[in-house]
Formats: sequence, structure tokens, C-alpha cells
Amino acid sequence: MSDAHLTERPVDDGPEPIDLTEEPIQLSNRDQEATAERRPRSRRRRVLLAALLVAGLAGAGALGTAGWRVAQQKDTDLATPERVAGLTRDDSERARSTADYLRSGFAADIDLDRSFGTVYRDPADERKSVLIFGGTTLLWQPERDLDTLFGLMSDETGKVTGLREVPAGRFGGVMKCGSTSGEGGDFAICGWADHGSVVMAMFPGRPVDQSGELLRNIRDEVQTRD
Repeated sequence: MSDAHLTERPVDDGPEPIDLTEEPIQLSNRDQEATAERRPRSRRRRVLLAALLVAGLAGAGALGTAGWRVAQQKDTDLATPERVAGLTRDDSERARSTADYLRSGFAADIDLDRSFGTVYRDPADERKSVLIFGGTTLLWQPERDLDTLFGLMSDETGKVTGLREVPAGRFGGVMKCGSTSGEGGDFAICGWADHGSVVMAMFPGRPVDQSGELLRNIRDEVQTRD
């Protein structure tokens, strides 16, 4: 059989060839939507991780600062020199008995490594003697402990009113002053606390602001650190 009829048959034009490019064929919008959704989530995750890292670093810095402060303040010594801030130590039997009573009551309220109680006379006015008592110990939360002691003083002497924070001076920590009433009338009461010491003082015949300044001057002379 001859094949002439096949060779003479005109070639039938077929469809245009498919142009394959390097771009993937998109079958649906699902993949594109999923990719778009992952991007914001990924961005939010990175922002969250960064925020947590910053918070962690800030927390570590705060702990480091607090630890340094404790280490700096914990080894404290308190002295009772014969003269301090223009006052003279009263070594009379009556003054010693009063000071020992205050020291014993104070030491019963807080566990101290060393405690003291002293009365200082004001040479210019005998009615303005300063009664000071306290001690040394490691305090983790000085302000909380000082507030507790002011509360205990309220039970002993009557309510301490107008309690407020005043400048603590070069040794840092916290210092507060208020006023209360006694047999001789109203008088100021102030105290300081840091990570190594806690001290309170009574100031008959003196206003609160003057008493806070005087206690800072006393502290400068009686407190030392190793």
C-alpha cells in the first residue's frame, strides 16, 4: 500500500506550545495567604522575644544593683563618741538607765548583732537632750523594717503622726521623721535604716525638720563601714 496519501496530507495546525517560565504556577490563593499570615506572626514573635530579653536584662541589672548595695552597706559599725554634732554624751546614772531601757526594748523588737542606747545633752539647753538607740544587723528590706519600728514606737509612746521621708545623707538608705507625744509634750522622732544598721532617736523640744538635720549630722559621725 502506498504512503503517498499520508505525506501529501497537510499538517494540521495544533494549539500554541505552553510557555514554561521560571515562575511557579499558582494553583490557588491559599499559599499566598498563608505566607502573608506567617510574616506578621513571625514579626510579632521577634518583637515579643526582644521585649522579654530587654525585660530580663533590666531585671538582672536591678538585681545586680541591689546586690551591690547590700554588699556595700552590710558591714556597718556604730560608735557612741563623747561628743557628736555639738552634743555631749550624758554618762549620768539616770541617763544610762534610760538609754539601757530604750536599747533593751529596741533589741527585743528586732534581732540585732550589736545594740546601743545613749543620751546626748545639748549644752545650750538641757531640755533638748537627744535619746538615740539602735544597732547593726543585715537588713534585706530597710524601709519596711524601719516602718515596722515606727509602728512599734506608736504602741509605746502614742501614735507617730506626720511620718515622712527626709534626706538620708551620704550613707544612703532611708531616713524618716514624724512627731509623737510624751509626758513632756510633743517631740520629734526620727530614724534611719540601711542594709547594715537601723537607728531611732527622740528629740524633745525640737521641730521635725531640725531633728532630721541633726540626726544626719549625728549619723555622719557615729557610723562607719568596712
